[in-house]
Amino acid sequence: MHRHAIRTFSLNNSPSARISLRSATLIYISPLSTSTYTLPPVQHNSGLRTTSKMPEIIDDKSQHCIPFLLDRVKAHQARYASNPDQAPPLFLGLNGVQGAGKTVLVSTLHHTLRNPPYSLPVTTLSLDDIYLTHADQQHLATTNPQNPLLQHRGQPSTHDLSLGLKVFESLREGRPTKIPQYDKSAFGGQGDRVPEGKWEAVNKEGERRVGVVIFEGWCVGFRAWSDDTLRKMWENAVRRKEEENYDGRLGHVRFEDVRAVNEALRGYDALTDQLDALIHIDAQNIHYVYEWRQEQERTLRATKGTGMTEEQVNHFVDGYYPSYELFTETLRNGAFRKEGVPESKWKGKQLRLVVDKNRRVQEVLLY
Repeated sequence: MHRHAIRTFSLNNSPSARISLRSATLIYISPLSTSTYTLPPVQHNSGLRTTSKMPEIIDDKSQHCIPFLLDRVKAHQARYASNPDQAPPLFLGLNGVQGAGKTVLVSTLHHTLRNPPYSLPVTTLSLDDIYLTHADQQHLATTNPQNPLLQHRGQPSTHDLSLGLKVFESLREGRPTKIPQYDKSAFGGQGDRVPEGKWEAVNKEGERRVGVVIFEGWCVGFRAWSDDTLRKMWENAVRRKEEENYDGRLGHVRFEDVRAVNEALRGYDALTDQLDALIHIDAQNIHYVYEWRQEQERTLRATKGTGMTEEQVNHFVDGYYPSYELFTETLRNGAFRKEGVPESKWKGKQLRLVVDKNRRVQEVLLY
């Protein structure tokens, strides 16, 4: 893999933002600006005594991501300098391991771009919001009863790509657009799409057209492998399971199951190929996702009095983990790098932040 403009730094000298889930207030300090904003307040169950300590989320990512994004916006605007009224929005993909701080980063980017001195109309589309309807997900599960990866939402093939492409096209053309929303609490946690009448409307008459679209999700930018490479990776995982202390999940599922996900992922290229830039929040060890998800659920139980048990959380993450094992490497290789594509077409379009177990940035790489 070719890496460009690799930077390392001392955490002790890096400005950061700190969020306390108790106060829900973020203060971001960077070389660019100083800004403060308030996140949606945490809802507390008035009849519940909370004694567990809330985890603090450290945002030391924005100081790297904001300059990168502003640079891409500047380059995008320069391409349409002769006819700015016809410029489509810049599409930014944001991939982050579950629990790594993706939601906080999206909020920071959204807030920064919408406010002076940039004042850009921004909208965010989550991959989660184009999940299949509950009825369609149930149909997918019942028609693939032997595949545990398709029994619930999450994996590639459980999203409505036609809906995502329709939204992308409408935003690109600057038409009035409704942004889908998904209710994960519907049907006892199985989830369902929110009725269209409740979707957010953008590009309404009299409004400035959206200039930046942030498309975020746990598998945004993943690329499928060739069948031969996929089989070799799966066989290696099976061998490791039998020969050593293996803590992955790929070796525990059938090849046919992961092949179905890999084939479905090819269809996601239609979205990925429309991205103008990509930010990837990577982890030094992908296995951190189990602990990060446990922390999130402990917070949920403490604040709302409900949430998954530790066993349920582990089972939930197990369903995603084979894809982390398989496809994270495609992002590390560079999501925009393809055979036959000249370097000038992809160089500088992807930023990768590698975080440690405490979610602190340890490495910054520009592809």
